[in-house]
Amino acid sequence: MQDTVTEFRQLDLSENLLSALDSIGFVSPTPIQAASIPLLLTGADALGKAQTGTGKTAAFSLPVLNKIDLNQHKPQAIVMAPTRELAIQVAAEVKLLGKNIAGLKVLEIYGGASIVDQMRALRSGAHIVVGTPGRVKDLINRERLQLDEVKTFVLDEADEMLKMGFVDDVTWIMEQAPETAQRVLFSATMPPIVKEIVDRFLRDPARIDVAGSNRTVEKVEQQYWVVKGVEKDEAMSRLLETEETDASIVFVRTRQDTERLADWLQARGFKAAALHGDIPQSLRERTVDHIKRGVIDILVATDVVARGLDVPRITHVFNYDIPFDVESYIHRIGRTGRAGRAGKAILLVRTNQIRMLRTIERVTSTRMEEIQLPMRDKVAEARLAALAADLLEQKEQESLEAFVGLIEKLQEQIEVDTATLAAMLLQRQQGKRPLFYTGPDPMLSAIERENKRRESRRDERPRDGSRPERGADRGERRSYNAADWDTYQLQVGRDQGVQVKDIVGAIANELGLEKQFIGSIKLATGHTYVQLPKKMPNEIMAQLKQLRIRQKATDAQLVEGHVNMEPPRRRTGGDRNGGANAGGGARRFDERGPRGGNGGKPSGERRFNRDRGGNGRPAAARTDRRPADA
Repeated sequence: MQDTVTEFRQLDLSENLLSALDSIGFVSPTPIQAASIPLLLTGADALGKAQTGTGKTAAFSLPVLNKIDLNQHKPQAIVMAPTRELAIQVAAEVKLLGKNIAGLKVLEIYGGASIVDQMRALRSGAHIVVGTPGRVKDLINRERLQLDEVKTFVLDEADEMLKMGFVDDVTWIMEQAPETAQRVLFSATMPPIVKEIVDRFLRDPARIDVAGSNRTVEKVEQQYWVVKGVEKDEAMSRLLETEETDASIVFVRTRQDTERLADWLQARGFKAAALHGDIPQSLRERTVDHIKRGVIDILVATDVVARGLDVPRITHVFNYDIPFDVESYIHRIGRTGRAGRAGKAILLVRTNQIRMLRTIERVTSTRMEEIQLPMRDKVAEARLAALAADLLEQKEQESLEAFVGLIEKLQEQIEVDTATLAAMLLQRQQGKRPLFYTGPDPMLSAIERENKRRESRRDERPRDGSRPERGADRGERRSYNAADWDTYQLQVGRDQGVQVKDIVGAIANELGLEKQFIGSIKLATGHTYVQLPKKMPNEIMAQLKQLRIRQKATDAQLVEGHVNMEPPRRRTGGDRNGGANAGGGARRFDERGPRGGNGGKPSGERRFNRDRGGNGRPAAARTDRRPADA
């Protein structure tokens, strides 16, 4: 089938789906789509083996959408994904593919969001549910997610899902599935645990195997830069000016970031525009037309709106924000290297995101090249070369004759020679993009610090080949003076179901701060105090003001004056008179729990409970330190 199907219109899909595919630029199905869609339309169980980024989402979504009964408000399809980010992404693509189906309701459910809101949404009706196994199981247990009308169960990225420890949840959910429901499983690999699920729950499944190498990845040169020395905005400016680009897409995570970064680039003379899902369709089409015709050269876009975008001019993809999953990364870099042209993808990655970088390399079977950001002098050379090229084109224009006479008049009026006048005009020409820099490049000191850090690690490594003691350098990195920190109040706390790990995770992921730049956290009932470094860059401050935790705005405000961030003293098991613990003084906390002055020995006191004070009553506030990757 996949050899004969060359267009979606050859498939037995409704006109609503075909028109949606046409509007987003999808004409020809990928191999996994050509093989899967006709089969899944019959209702047969299926096992699909395909690498991430081959179009699996549309492969199972289109048959599901084609069979939806809008008069039935109970869920008719359950799609399970390993992470909430992937669940959100899959739901967004299902909505995009079904945008011409009036009244279609697609609901994403996952942990970390309000279960009450999700139950309310289910009560009002949902045709398709996309979720993580844990939250799907929870809602089934609460009898809020009804399965009696479910016609299709889909396990997406099954190998990753089971590898992450969802075996029991997935098994339990599949046991609740109606006997007549279609079962579909997609996986890039087939480890034994996946085979067990297949053998147990899929009934004589048709097997689809298109797990060959990913051509998109092979034809795009991939590089990455580890963020240091300058903010990412400045890094983007340097890369855009020194790379030999025709047109580019810069991928960010949020709608707000598309507009902010596009405005920032425009203010510095770049021909840039934002592209995101909240922009009216007519304006989005005009923006795409502008980059095709060369009116603009840079699109700052989110993932979903760039799906299917085919512009041969695009030579570079810049990942300003690292994507949540590998499939998004592959879709992103697939926007370049088109029409037989060479393409390049550059990823800006923070040190706490290196693990995701390595995951991308592992899944795509590639190795990215680490690059250094161009220094200021290289950027200045590029700007001067660009100005020279513009002046060379202007040199032959006859209209210049009228301006020659003005030179002498200006010299007489302001009493300067020709060279000085030319220098003054060049100074006006440069605007916010200087033709030369003064002072040291902050990248030089950042590189020097990095080199010293690496040398220090090599020097501290034991000569006998053993590993250094865990946390040996952590104390040094954490030994900040109180004057190094500002304290911020976030308007979320225990009453909103927030935990310390939620706050640390949000700050680390959304602000991109490494764990050594997150100070003490004091969690109370309706608010939280967090210590963050003084003089944070404007970019991070702007993100902090927009920070949301558990779908709630934090309204972060700088606290004036002193806030006591010390944890409450704990009592020993036998001290009921309010005496200090055996260690004396305030306690320090690390990943293993509390440690006192006695070297961390408990000295008979009860085990520390994060949610209770030392006397067994709920604590009004506490201070915890957690690593940024908690």
